Amino acid sequence: MSNPICHFEIGCRDQAKAKQFYSSVFAWRFEIGKSGQEMIRTGADVGGHLNPLEHLPHNYTIFYVMVGDIRATIAKAESAGGKKLVGPIPMDGGKSEYAWIADLEGNIIGVYSESK
Repeated sequence: MSNPICHFEIGCRDQAKAKQFYSSVFAWRFEIGKSGQEMIRTGADVGGHLNPLEHLPHNYTIFYVMVGDIRATIAKAESAGGKKLVGPIPMDGGKSEYAWIADLEGNIIGVYSESK
């Protein structure tokens, strides 16, 4: 299985200002997704969303890689010297889940899996 980048998030304090910035600079569109969250449409296959967190960090970007098995991917990352940071966290009533791992330099990478 190829593991394509499937999603991204951009942390922000003010979602309205961030939305204006990204639509002005990159002409990205925004629409309400299945989960009710406003999604970014970049014009390519990979979409994302702005994440107005009520806690830190407010300034982050993260991409998610589609994987077949999150737990196996976390184990591979740990055996390669990386770390599990978050999750797995179930979403959509258990239909999908995500986790965050760190590489050897501490860069955060999201991994995402959908139920089969």
